[in-house]
Amino acid sequence: MKESKLYIVPTPIGNLEDMTLRAIRILKEVDVVLAEDTRTSGKLLKHFDIETRQYPYHQFNEHKVVTGLAERMAAGEKMALITDAGTPGISDPGFLLIRECIKNDIEVECLPGATAFVPALVQSGLPSDKFFFEGFLPHKKGRETRLKYLAEMPYTIVLYESPHRLLKTLLQLITHFGPDRKASVLRELTKLHEENARGTLQEIHDHFDGKTVKGEIVIVVGQPDK
Repeated sequence: MKESKLYIVPTPIGNLEDMTLRAIRILKEVDVVLAEDTRTSGKLLKHFDIETRQYPYHQFNEHKVVTGLAERMAAGEKMALITDAGTPGISDPGFLLIRECIKNDIEVECLPGATAFVPALVQSGLPSDKFFFEGFLPHKKGRETRLKYLAEMPYTIVLYESPHRLLKTLLQLITHFGPDRKASVLRELTKLHEENARGTLQEIHDHFDGKTVKGEIVIVVGQPDK
């Protein structure tokens, strides 16, 4: 009987040179690549001459397909899970499938690789010995309550944000954290036009105000002054 297994495979968040040799080998060896968007992943696989067939796995179908995929792996298929960019399970689909595999004694192996928040945190210049990864804030319900909670945490806070919401979020952070709280906003990580804006929340807001902001955003906010 074939060995069943699920590989969690990080993919580049921008720069294709961040694809590891091990990731390429695994994606070539598995029976199926589970992809968040098969069109996006198709370009990546083609670039690295990976011909493994794809199967869509994303937030809109994961509840429906997770049991069937686990059954297929239990029967002997090896699968690799990838997302459009970064490490699956970090603000991306993955948790449900991993949990289902563990529940059914299917081996899960996560490869190390690209993820946005680690390099953003490290190069922010803010304390990284203890930090809290929030990911995306709630869009509406519970957002204010969450911001009030985060403002009092004695750690560096890491947030993900979309470019069209950046200024609004910075204004909300200024309201709850104070305009002088140290922060860093990194966008277009690993890409040609990567930018890291450092300073106070007010300074960073003023830097981006009136500009067209593109690319995925990581906001790093320093801990309160002691």
